[in-house]
Amino acid sequence: MAAGKRLKREKERTAGRPLQCCMWRGVSATAGGALRSPSPVQTRPCVRLWISSIREQLTATTSRPKHLLVYINPYGGKRKGKHIYELKVAPLFAQAGIRTHVIVTEYANHARDHLKTQAELKKFDGVVCVGGDGMFSEIIHGLIWRTQTDNGRNLNSPEETLLPCSLRIGIIPAGSTDCICFATVGTNDPVTSALHIIVGDSQSMDVCSVHHNNTFLRYSVSLLGYGFYGDVLTDSERKRWMGPARYDLSGVKMFLTHHYYEGSVSYLPARDIIGTPRDPGRCRSGCSVCQHNGEKHSESAERYKMDIASESESDMEWRTIRGKFLAINAASMSCACPRSPKGLSPAAHLADGTTDLILVRKCSRFDFLRHLLRHTSKDDQFDLNFVEVHRVRRFCFTPRHCQSDSDLELDLRENGKRQIFSQICRDHPACGCTPAYSSWNCDGEILTHTAIDVRVHCQLIKLFARGIEEPTVFEDLTNPCAI
Repeated sequence: MAAGKRLKREKERTAGRPLQCCMWRGVSATAGGALRSPSPVQTRPCVRLWISSIREQLTATTSRPKHLLVYINPYGGKRKGKHIYELKVAPLFAQAGIRTHVIVTEYANHARDHLKTQAELKKFDGVVCVGGDGMFSEIIHGLIWRTQTDNGRNLNSPEETLLPCSLRIGIIPAGSTDCICFATVGTNDPVTSALHIIVGDSQSMDVCSVHHNNTFLRYSVSLLGYGFYGDVLTDSERKRWMGPARYDLSGVKMFLTHHYYEGSVSYLPARDIIGTPRDPGRCRSGCSVCQHNGEKHSESAERYKMDIASESESDMEWRTIRGKFLAINAASMSCACPRSPKGLSPAAHLADGTTDLILVRKCSRFDFLRHLLRHTSKDDQFDLNFVEVHRVRRFCFTPRHCQSDSDLELDLRENGKRQIFSQICRDHPACGCTPAYSSWNCDGEILTHTAIDVRVHCQLIKLFARGIEEPTVFEDLTNPCAI
């Protein structure tokens, strides 16, 4: 009786008011402005309708996953990976009817080793990593290794054509920077990444293999950096107790130190492609450049298998540059992040079978600062006379201390007597001159060798993503009709 009177008074109180949008009906705000849960009487039919509609759409989508293998890094970033997954992601997977097998990693490379030997991959539709860029690197190393060894491919041969991985990879960002997620989705939001997984989006991605003397070292999907970025990583590893702030401190220190390094870079230019590293356009969802260049790369690979003579022709296309460099970078994607929204190479593409080789020659400290500031501005990244960029399919680097005696004699004749004093300084580093060599920064890991051979494998892996989408709806916030 009392309930009936309360309902009658509520109807009289709300009589004449306009109906709310179905999306917001039943959602009310507290005095502080925070939203509180709607009452069951008001929203239960509406919620059921929404859930039913969403499930119908998901059922009609054939590419969505049903069973996922999930790895959680509880130590990455701010140690919130497990909390983020349980609070924001697991409920969404449950509502979408996705079964999961969750493994919380206990040590470094736990996920990589499990994927290599123990994981029953045929039971799953995809692999999800909850963590930062390091966790994603573990996943791709384990998955690529498993795919190639199961198919009898020789990982130690730089000439080997690798097979694409069949399982897609999902990234739930929970690390310090989450650069790979930012560069492939456009945001570091765990819920957005979870929704891409649920609807079964797919985005192909290139992977670079790194070898030294026919020995496999590592895979790279974002940045290979020698010189400045290698020195920053090497120095920051000694300051891990500082947390993420160590990168800023090491960056300032290496900038003030201003080391340069001598060596030679040989590269194979990308042929028969569209797009250049200095294009104003960017790699976005449904990128036509990636589609066109990926098809061209597949055609070239087929011709190579049929015509062995093409090998000698490709050797003729190699180009070599010798000099003194402050930085040698290879960007397989834009390498954008919240601190550098444009990235190292803004026009780099995710799946076109190429990497952008950026050479920063020896210059003044002021000029190098100009180059670094370009990463955060709208200016052309490479419009500087000491910077050059090439879109390549493969490159090799040999530091000066690894060059043959004939190469060293050639350099002596080319550069005169000044080289003699440089050699004395290299032999006696106590004089404080530039060190003989740097280290390679491979997606945040230090490589054990400096002389490397890098090859791009076109569209070797696939992500649960669709690339960065253009913000068409909210471009003009001053125009209400655009919303």
